[in-house]
Amino acid sequence: MNAPGLARAAAAVLALEGIALVVIALIETFGLGSGDAANLATALALIVLTVIGAAALIAFAIGTLRGLSWARSGGVVLQVLAVALALAALTLQPAPWLFVVAVGAPGILGFVLLISSARREIEPNEPSADGE
Repeated sequence: MNAPGLARAAAAVLALEGIALVVIALIETFGLGSGDAANLATALALIVLTVIGAAALIAFAIGTLRGLSWARSGGVVLQVLAVALALAALTLQPAPWLFVVAVGAPGILGFVLLISSARREIEPNEPSADGE
């Protein structure tokens, strides 16, 4: 199936976010090896959860390319969580602007692309105003 442009763009955002989480997990793993962790069990749990999140984002990207609604739904949920995380970071003093922009901007972009993609996919299937 050849995905429409909006779906491809949304899938690209999801895939890039998944790749970013893989990089973060690798950085944390190397940090764990150098003895940076205060608590080994907590550090391992964080790494495992990060890898699970990355796998979910990559699965949502593949599903979005295939036009699967569950993938768009899961992607939307994670984009909302990313924006909420970015907004919550604004409560810190001083505000970590790089983090806020790096997490919030892709979250907003992904959200808009996923919603637009879903709307575009539904529009041709709706009956016209004259009942045909």
